[in-house]
Amino acid sequence: MAEEKNQGGRHLTEPVKWLGNGIEVLDQSLLPHEEIFIKLGTYQEVAKAIEEMKVRGAPIIGICAAYGLALAAQAIEEEGEAFLTQLHTIAEKLISTRPTAVNLSRAVDRMLKAIEGAEVSKMKPALLAEAKRIHAEEAEATKRISFGGADLIPDRSTILTHCNAGSLATGGYGTALGIIKAATVQGKKVKVIATETRPLLQGARLTSWELMREGIPVALITDSMAGYFMRAGKIDCVVVGADRIAANGDTANKIGTYTLAVLAKENGIPFYVAAPTTTLDLSLPSGDGIPIEFRRPEEVTHIREAAIAPRNVEAVNPAFDVTPHHLISAIVTDRGTLREPYQAGIEKIFQDLWEGDANG
Repeated sequence: MAEEKNQGGRHLTEPVKWLGNGIEVLDQSLLPHEEIFIKLGTYQEVAKAIEEMKVRGAPIIGICAAYGLALAAQAIEEEGEAFLTQLHTIAEKLISTRPTAVNLSRAVDRMLKAIEGAEVSKMKPALLAEAKRIHAEEAEATKRISFGGADLIPDRSTILTHCNAGSLATGGYGTALGIIKAATVQGKKVKVIATETRPLLQGARLTSWELMREGIPVALITDSMAGYFMRAGKIDCVVVGADRIAANGDTANKIGTYTLAVLAKENGIPFYVAAPTTTLDLSLPSGDGIPIEFRRPEEVTHIREAAIAPRNVEAVNPAFDVTPHHLISAIVTDRGTLREPYQAGIEKIFQDLWEGDANG
């Protein structure tokens, strides 16, 4: 895993880059104090970077996993069934790194589907070509989400956002932060309140950093301050990203999102979710079936390497929660903005996709 200091903000336009023999990503675990690009040249390095959240965000980990599988294929020397056996084993390892974000498993499954029936000699270039297509499509999807969702943002409004759903997380323009950026491109004057997002502080470390780089006014608050600002009339809408959206519109996102949705409903504030179609999971009828990743308790008891709790205290660390669809005002996708009933809208998206594949 090679490192390189950032020279000139490449992360905002190329948060992940194919180098020919690996990928280059900005190490998000070091932000905002250090801007270090890391080169990942093997699938093991890709998997480790995802697990350790050096690269994080549902769309971008799908992109990286796709490249990781392509890298794995290049290194497999066996042929025939032995090649495919190894490739499928590696695919499962990549999928297991972050179980909640469906973009990851969907990208890997798409990679495997791309080589069905192909000659083994043609599989390696086919896998790399498919990874590049996934990357390009995800980046383009974020632009459609951003400029479609910007219409929901009133001029001179204050937007609350949680976690990080910008370029760092998506491999493109962004989803929740992309909408905010697109609103400013439209000439709207907006302000952002970013929650710190405990326990790993993605809002404090990443969202505030991205918005400041974009010149968008942002104020940082602790997660527990959100209700105060909502009740005081200081928030006009909430915009968040998503890691998995069930068929009925129930949405898994970073832990604390459900709390914000309940507070927004109580205070009559619109609550918007922004996500690409690769985040939609028609196989799950509701959010009850979404797997929730539990991470190391040390993320709660420590900040960086500093202990903030008594030694040996029990700590529980679910990384995500599920927001029921009735608390969501709209879901902005790259195929349009959905409102209740979400199931009908989500099913139509998949129907259109299947018909497009059949006709293509």
